[in-house]
Amino acid sequence: MVSLGVLPHMHESVVTDARWITQFAQAMDEEGVESIWTVEHVVVANNYEPRYSYSESGRMPGAPGVVMPDPLEMLAFMASVTERVRLGTGVVVLPLHPPAVMAKRVATLDALSGGRVILGVGSGWQIEEYAACGVPYEGRGERLDECIGALRELWAPGYRTYESNAVSFTECESLPNPAQPGGPPIVIGGSTGRAARRAGRIGDGFYPYVISPEDYADRVATIRATAIEHGRDPDAIEMTVWPGSYQLGGSFDLGLIERYAESGLDRLIVSAAESGSTDIDEIRRFVGRYQAEVLDKIGG
Repeated sequence: MVSLGVLPHMHESVVTDARWITQFAQAMDEEGVESIWTVEHVVVANNYEPRYSYSESGRMPGAPGVVMPDPLEMLAFMASVTERVRLGTGVVVLPLHPPAVMAKRVATLDALSGGRVILGVGSGWQIEEYAACGVPYEGRGERLDECIGALRELWAPGYRTYESNAVSFTECESLPNPAQPGGPPIVIGGSTGRAARRAGRIGDGFYPYVISPEDYADRVATIRATAIEHGRDPDAIEMTVWPGSYQLGGSFDLGLIERYAESGLDRLIVSAAESGSTDIDEIRRFVGRYQAEVLDKIGG
């Protein structure tokens, strides 16, 4: 069964409007949407080095001026006004954060939300963001792996010890424990072969961005082969795709979505912005139409 995840608007007029966010979250909860996803950039530099890999220019669309509230704070707010919908980050730039602090924040949100958190993580691309956070840019991939290991260790019961190049602690306990045993699922973000191999090695899921069906099929094959190589069940790794990030209007392109689904697909993402409106009723109708015209046809 394919589930539906939704991104809220990043429009300044609504994304920091508590009333709008409340209405949006409750509408998605009522419509049976499986999950709501938030994004992260701690800062965006005005003249950043053009390393954004999802565009030919190396520049991120919409920046400067894109409003991105803290993803966990946003999800905590939405958790308090909903009952069922899951809460995902798509994605947190994990190496920017001390893993002990992140473990505490995520576990608290998971405990208070009744086990609804999905932690999407990535390594990021913006050198200036790393500098602003006081974290080395080089070696961020290795640090990402180590942070994931540290999170899982701290989410286990009792006093825990972890030792790596960038992260270490000895006999430390972090409470509260997450509601989900072992902690929330960790979804690996990114569209590269390296991200796919990471998902196969240590991820609970894979969430690429701006990826063609052909490249997605290649990444799925990589994930499955890597999982088998490391003694893991490849079918246990959840696959998420946002068609609209690759092709504007792709959310309703059934042929495009079926091409993704041929390679294996567990969750489709749409953005509230794809509705063309900030009106909650319009977004609700957009989501309902998507469920009827897309999910129902591909086994949602």
